[in-house]
Amino acid sequence: MGTKLLQRFIMVLVLLISIFSTDYAQNPPAKEKRKEGALKYKVTFIELGSVRCIPCQQMQAVMKSIEKKYSNQVKVVFHDVWTPEGKPFGKQYGIEAIPTQVFLDENGKEFSRHVGFFPEEELVKVLKSKGVK
Repeated sequence: MGTKLLQRFIMVLVLLISIFSTDYAQNPPAKEKRKEGALKYKVTFIELGSVRCIPCQQMQAVMKSIEKKYSNQVKVVFHDVWTPEGKPFGKQYGIEAIPTQVFLDENGKEFSRHVGFFPEEELVKVLKSKGVK
């Protein structure tokens, strides 16, 4: 009984995250700029996956943690590539497997990519390589 309740809780959490992530699909991070014309974030961390994929669901907690710890330096974006809204982003980034993490620098240029579940400790190393503290 406890396992089923936990699974339902996780599914509701993933659903809520995906609902609140739709804004990202309409406003790609590379176009997000400050009034001065410079990008606001040192790194844009794009997670391309699906709310129905188990490794992708595991990445939700990592994404939330990164967003909380580095919110003023890292923009976290999620695209569900199994939906009509997210599918174009899968094509844009040439996704062949999910989850895939794509990292853009402050100029919107890709500097790193990872396929599969990405442990937070390893992901933080990628962020720190671009000056995230």
